[in-house]
Amino acid sequence: MALLIPAIPTHLFTPFNQSQGSTSSSKHLLTHSSLTNQSQPSTSSSKNLLLHLISDQDRGLKTQSDPQKLSQIISAVEALAINGRDQITTNATSLSATWRLLWTTEKEQLFIIKNAGFFGTKAGDVLQVIDVDNKKLNNVITFPPHGLFFVRSNMEVVSSQRVNFKFTSAVLRGKDWEVPLPPFGQGWFESVYVDDDIRVAKDIRGDYLIVDRAPYNWKE
Repeated sequence: MALLIPAIPTHLFTPFNQSQGSTSSSKHLLTHSSLTNQSQPSTSSSKNLLLHLISDQDRGLKTQSDPQKLSQIISAVEALAINGRDQITTNATSLSATWRLLWTTEKEQLFIIKNAGFFGTKAGDVLQVIDVDNKKLNNVITFPPHGLFFVRSNMEVVSSQRVNFKFTSAVLRGKDWEVPLPPFGQGWFESVYVDDDIRVAKDIRGDYLIVDRAPYNWKE
C-alpha cells in the first residue's frame, strides 16, 4: 500500500517550477507460481535484504529512476510476503500504530516529498497512523517546523491481511494558513508482512509501502 493520499492539484507546487519528472515503474504483483518455484529464504534474511536494498533510496525517490533496483526490492518484498502469508496483520495488536515511511512506489506521495521546498524546508517524517478499534486511518506528511499535509480516512478490516479505506477529508497546512482539499477515492491495502519493527504492504494500484514503527505516537 502506498500512503493512501488523494490526487493533489500540482499547480500548488508551480512556484518551484519542478516537473514531476519520474517515469512510471512497472507494477509487480505477488503470484503463487512465481514464488513457489524458488527456495524459501528465512524471514530474517529476507527482511535484512529488503532493509539493505531500500537503505539508500531516499524513501523511493531514487528508485523512480532505477528499474533494476526496483526489481530487486520487489523481489525481496515477494520473498518476505511468503514468510508472512499466514500472518493475521489486521488486528489491533499488529496494525494499530504510528507507522513511519521507509520506502514507497506511490508517485503522488513521492511528488510531495520531492517538492517540499514549497514550505521552505525538506519533508520530515511521513506517517500512517492507524487505529483499528476506531476504524481510523490518518496519513501525514510533515514539513518542519510547521507544515503538514494531512488526509483522514475511514477504514474497515475485511480479511486477515486486507483493509478497505475511504478518504473523508484532506488539508494542506502551514504556520499561518490552511488550504482544505476535496478528498475523494477509496480502495484497499494488504499488509503482507508485519513484525515488531516493520510493516510491508501493497495496495489496489499495485504500489508498495515499507514502514517502521515510529518512536512516538502522532496526534492530530
